[in-house]
Amino acid sequence: MNATRTTSEAEPDGSDRHEGPARALARLALLCVAGAVAAVVAGAGQWLILLVGLAGLALAGAGVWWALAHRGVARLLGALLALAAPLGVLALYAVSGLWVVAVAALGSWVAALACARSALRRLRTPHGMRSRSARPPRRPVLIMNPRSGGGKVGQHGLVERAEALGARVILLDLDADPDPVAVARRAVAEGADLLGVAGGDGTQALVAGVAAEHGLPFVVLAAGTRNHLAMDLGLDREDPASGLYALSDGVELSVDLGDVAGRPFVNTVSFGAYAEIVQSPDYRDAKAATALEQLPDLLVGDAGTTLDVQADDARLHAPQTLLVSNNPYGRADPLGGGRRPRLDGGMLGVIAIRVDSAAQAAELALRGERASSITALTSCRVVVEADEDLIPVAVDGEALTLRPPVVCTVRPGALRVRVPRQRPGAAYVAPSVDWRRVVHLALGHTPLPSRKNQEQSDA
Repeated sequence: MNATRTTSEAEPDGSDRHEGPARALARLALLCVAGAVAAVVAGAGQWLILLVGLAGLALAGAGVWWALAHRGVARLLGALLALAAPLGVLALYAVSGLWVVAVAALGSWVAALACARSALRRLRTPHGMRSRSARPPRRPVLIMNPRSGGGKVGQHGLVERAEALGARVILLDLDADPDPVAVARRAVAEGADLLGVAGGDGTQALVAGVAAEHGLPFVVLAAGTRNHLAMDLGLDREDPASGLYALSDGVELSVDLGDVAGRPFVNTVSFGAYAEIVQSPDYRDAKAATALEQLPDLLVGDAGTTLDVQADDARLHAPQTLLVSNNPYGRADPLGGGRRPRLDGGMLGVIAIRVDSAAQAAELALRGERASSITALTSCRVVVEADEDLIPVAVDGEALTLRPPVVCTVRPGALRVRVPRQRPGAAYVAPSVDWRRVVHLALGHTPLPSRKNQEQSDA
């Protein structure tokens, strides 16, 4: 057997090749910050109007809360407040002449963020995950859902393209309610040396569990609706067929695999309001209407299940929404709309949210993910308990009911994922900016490691 060559997907932080341009961008970012501060100072004489602007943002957050947590007249008034508050602030700024200051400050701050992110992007490794070269498979089997993502399998000719590369394609007969796990195990028994999925994240997780069980490489084709796993692997979600290059010119990554009550998951497990809503048979066809109908009872009524959560040593009581992810997201987004910087950290991400009043909703609008209503942490093991026989759970978007206590764990490096050597989305930068690193870089010092990398090194 030929030895495989292990390669890094990017140059290390602080490489000489990128340090010069990064330093220039860091200095420009600090200059833009100074411009934003100067603009605010210039308008300090009208500090009362500036405070009114913050109050308007808080009122908009409160309005969103009333619109989501109530029905009838209260919902209508909340929606009107959420719309009218920011419009009123804009009108006040225009009449007072402060709009010039506001535009200057906002423009400078946006430019500062853009420059800072660009500077850090030049110093970061794209994923921190290491790849190794891999031989093309001899008997790859790809399981495809012809209806997933609105029919992407047919739209992108995935069957024909895969077969042209020597892969065996199994199309799921959805009218027969197929079991992807049974299909994958049968393929392995018949000699498959690689398993792949063109379908949603839920199907991918089930087949990935079989691949991990047998130590086989796994391929992801972004033929689902959201394709969270494909996005975090850096695959092109607009061109699912590009994932087939993993069969002919691929590299291999060791990726963690989540486990919830003995079932594998690749992205997230959700409890609380979202998990309750997706149980509805109307959710698939009318997501917004179904959510608006159920949210008042889930947020302020008695319809939701009261959860008690133990995440390692941390105790969380009665979160309205709980999201457990296979590796943490770059930002505390309880809906899982962000991205994960890496998939091989060996930890679960935990995001819990509880908003009990309009005041907390206003704080959330002002402070974002730093609000007291959001808890974000990492854990090796999460246990969810409730005084119910069964609780609703959404596993990679699939609606399930499980018997508590529900235990979530992670299996580090359990999954061998085969990806194309060249994939356009591989470079990833977290949404937040580490200003400590930006200042250090601008002053001409050796770039510091990111906070996340430093924490992992300390651990």
